[in-house]
Amino acid sequence: MSELLLELVRRYSPSYHEADAVRCLTSWMGAHGFEAFIDSAGSACGLRGAPDAPNLLVLLGHIDTYPGEIPVRIEDGKLYGRGSVDAKGALCAFAEAAAAAVIPAGWRVLVAGAVEEECPTSRGARTIAAHFRPALCIIGEPSGARRLTLGYKGRLLVDYTLTRPCAHSARPEASVGAAGAALWMRVLAWAEAANAGYDRFFDQVMPNLNAINTSSDHFYDTLTMTIGFRLPPRLTPEAVYETLQTFVSDGQLRPYSQERAYQGDKNNPLVRGMLAAIRAQGGRPDFVLKTGTSDMNVVGAVWECPIVAYGPGDSSLDHTPDEHLPLDEYALAVATLRCFIENLPAS
Repeated sequence: MSELLLELVRRYSPSYHEADAVRCLTSWMGAHGFEAFIDSAGSACGLRGAPDAPNLLVLLGHIDTYPGEIPVRIEDGKLYGRGSVDAKGALCAFAEAAAAAVIPAGWRVLVAGAVEEECPTSRGARTIAAHFRPALCIIGEPSGARRLTLGYKGRLLVDYTLTRPCAHSARPEASVGAAGAALWMRVLAWAEAANAGYDRFFDQVMPNLNAINTSSDHFYDTLTMTIGFRLPPRLTPEAVYETLQTFVSDGQLRPYSQERAYQGDKNNPLVRGMLAAIRAQGGRPDFVLKTGTSDMNVVGAVWECPIVAYGPGDSSLDHTPDEHLPLDEYALAVATLRCFIENLPAS
């Protein structure tokens, strides 16, 4: 059983409350051969390898979790607890693999536990993206220990607020609630047309009505609603927002959490090295594309290098009350990552 994994999962760390977990990971890395520090965003960072090495491998995980504490326990070879899958399992696997590996000549390895991944800010990843320029990057997210994630969809969130003077319900004017419902129906119709001919979920725009509420002070009625979009590579957040603006004639729209989709290719040194490392552990590797978002979207827009996501665990357990990680799969991921690091091409 990994003591690091157990201790980090025990430290409940929802977004904006990661400090205790950050101190735990930074302390562990400092005691295991890393140059460990907490960066200006509050993320845990650790470096191994020669400071003047020309090549940098970034292992970028996130240390914050979705809210909701789950009692931490080990049962039937599985670790239960918030963050065990999303994504402290991957982050700890990064740290343990990099600590155990012999770093090849010409390489330096950064392990980073970024803050605020589970919220719109992604402050940790944005700070790291601004300060490092890696040759290769692996994002710490659950893919299963034998699969690589090549891409994530983009994202857009839009708040809509509409306020109108109160009118008697017997009058013919539509209520603010009806106006919100009409907007949502237009969004659904647009998405259906935009998805025509695209069969894969990854290639489809996926709208979601996150919230809709009405209120009144007896003089004015107010509608507030939030619409979320998961976007394929062909649609940018800016283009979708421009389309949404044409659907409303009054009220206020506010776009935020705008991330473009990222999709890497299969033919680069990072993918080849990870496939070889999975096979070396007896696995048959596979690929996956995710319909959510991750810090891959953030750094992929900045770094011109090969990027994949990898980590132990079943991503269908993300954010669920049954979140748990098989410990044998965690050990397999550590072995795979160590193999990959030790076989980086020397330069």
